Amino acid sequence: MRYSHPYGHVFYRKMGHGRPKISYGKGIYLFDESGKQYLDGSGGPLVVNVGHGRTEIVEAMTRQLEEVAYVHAIMFTSEALETYTSELAKVVPLPGSRFFFLSSGSEVVEGAIKLSRQIQMARGEHGRSIIISRSLSYHGMTLGALSVSGRPSLRTPYLSMLRNMPHIRHPYPYRFPADGDELADRLEESILAYGPENVAAFIAEPISGASLGAAEPPDDYWWRVRHICDKFGVLLIADEVLVGMGRTGKWWALQHWDVEPDILLTSKGVAGGYFPLGFVAAKGMDVELVRQSLGDFNHGGTFSHHAVGAAAGLATLRIIQEENLIHNAREMGLYLGHSLHKAFGKHPHVGDIRGRGLFWGLEFVKNRTTTDPFPASRHLAWKLWERAFDLGLVVYYSQGCADGVNGDIIMIGPPLIINREQIDELVAKLVAAVKQELG
Repeated sequence: MRYSHPYGHVFYRKMGHGRPKISYGKGIYLFDESGKQYLDGSGGPLVVNVGHGRTEIVEAMTRQLEEVAYVHAIMFTSEALETYTSELAKVVPLPGSRFFFLSSGSEVVEGAIKLSRQIQMARGEHGRSIIISRSLSYHGMTLGALSVSGRPSLRTPYLSMLRNMPHIRHPYPYRFPADGDELADRLEESILAYGPENVAAFIAEPISGASLGAAEPPDDYWWRVRHICDKFGVLLIADEVLVGMGRTGKWWALQHWDVEPDILLTSKGVAGGYFPLGFVAAKGMDVELVRQSLGDFNHGGTFSHHAVGAAAGLATLRIIQEENLIHNAREMGLYLGHSLHKAFGKHPHVGDIRGRGLFWGLEFVKNRTTTDPFPASRHLAWKLWERAFDLGLVVYYSQGCADGVNGDIIMIGPPLIINREQIDELVAKLVAAVKQELG
């Protein structure tokens, strides 16, 4: 991998390696300044859902910029924001949906945590401040989001700065087979251990994201979780930052189990990567209760409810609807899954292939029979990512799925516009990358 020198003035998260300079993007492809083409097989970090170079979104943002770029949400509203929320309310399965817009997944998690606390306060339940989540989960990098995240590698440096919220066993059928009732019962045990009067909410990804690579719970899991939350007056927060907006073949991943959360949050694909945008969706009656009992929602952000962001989000939403991309995610997802199983189903170092819609994970193991992972020191996921990148394929990688330290995952999540021929190209490049690294 030979790219420009990594030590300029930009402070990157991942340091010590160079990066090619991107010239432009079109559809599912990116092109660097040398002319090299990259198939964006993961939409970056599962962000680019309607493809690169969508002039419809650029034009919508430009129109809004020409009218007004920024207005403070405390002082003004905008036509883009009002229209966007009206359209979102048709696809978000919460009665009387109300939307609070922020700029990232971490921010909307923070917002949802604070909202759950304030809903409980508005109900007269002032002792409820604990948020239960799951081990080996990921909800964001801000301190509040890290408090409910369960990924050791990201939490460890900041443990002394966090309020360490309770974490229960995560659904992970490949390594920990258990039925849904057994897994959900861990939630009830935790609520009882901390006292129902102290627990505000349970937050979880309907299908696990980067920490476990598209691991799904058993089909009876979410119904049982919903029942337990109702039983103890605990709010259910669905973190759909990664899996929402059609990624899994439905608008929202939790719809696969016909379960309705109390609070739904998402980001990543909301504006297709064209604007940093996410939202917290809540039931209208809960927002109204907060207004009547507390006066205001005690939270905010300088760039919340951004008019240009709303214009980008509305244009993205319309593309998903008009091009029937959720149906395409479902149909192409079946083809992608079949292709991955055909290519890697018998590979001695591919332990599990899992996914739904256009969201798939491959877990690589040292020993397929025992499921022993490669040691973390091998950095296998990173090396597979590097091999694929050199071959012109962008994928997403993660390490630590097995025990928080060991365990390698490659994740596939291309733009929802992908077709069969492009899936064939994606899988062929991935096969070549795996062959180079593992034989």
